[in-house]
Amino acid sequence: MINEPAARLNMVEGQLRTNRVTDAAVLDGFLTVPRERFVPQSLRGIAYVDDDIPLGGGRVLIEPLVLARLLQLAEIGKTDKVLEIGCATGYATALLARLAGSVVGVECDARLAAAARTNFAALGLGGILLHEGPLEAGWRGGAPYDVILINGAVGEIPAAVSGQLGEGGRLVTVAAGGESPVDSRLGHAVLMTRAEGRVSSRPIFDASVQRLPGFARAPGFAF
Repeated sequence: MINEPAARLNMVEGQLRTNRVTDAAVLDGFLTVPRERFVPQSLRGIAYVDDDIPLGGGRVLIEPLVLARLLQLAEIGKTDKVLEIGCATGYATALLARLAGSVVGVECDARLAAAARTNFAALGLGGILLHEGPLEAGWRGGAPYDVILINGAVGEIPAAVSGQLGEGGRLVTVAAGGESPVDSRLGHAVLMTRAEGRVSSRPIFDASVQRLPGFARAPGFAF
């Protein structure tokens, strides 16, 4: 029988704090939100490993360290409005709900969206609106957003999504590596910002996670 609170503490102290995650609010969220609740029952014993956890249908819960560093990079404030694209079973959404003023989650898989709603209700989480629809469209109904998290790797960021980022906003995600077996694991975290109406992006740290559906790289595109 796994001692889940102890496993959460070990994750925070052994995986996150020792690898450049220093934001107190982010660390507290990972220490508080029960990650095991958001993975399949059969995999709860490995909920706190430093790796992606499969959710079925080609989707995963991305590894804790990458997610933590993305959340820290976004510098989320208590009044921020956040859009999360690819919320899956809702783990990152639950973390965002602790950091931000409000969260809109977008999920294209009805099975995962249903699981997320069940998890939010069980944990008594408020301030979350879950929208089912294509991930690459985001959700214009709540735009503009202060922060956008694309929760997985993408080949490119569509203008339909970056256009939902408000002035002074931050978008964080992982740029996928190339299509070859050699390049496919060479991704990197990206920070996109909007200032004075102009959007710019830059790579921040190496990271490789599962690609999200709907974000294939267009020919000739480069971050």
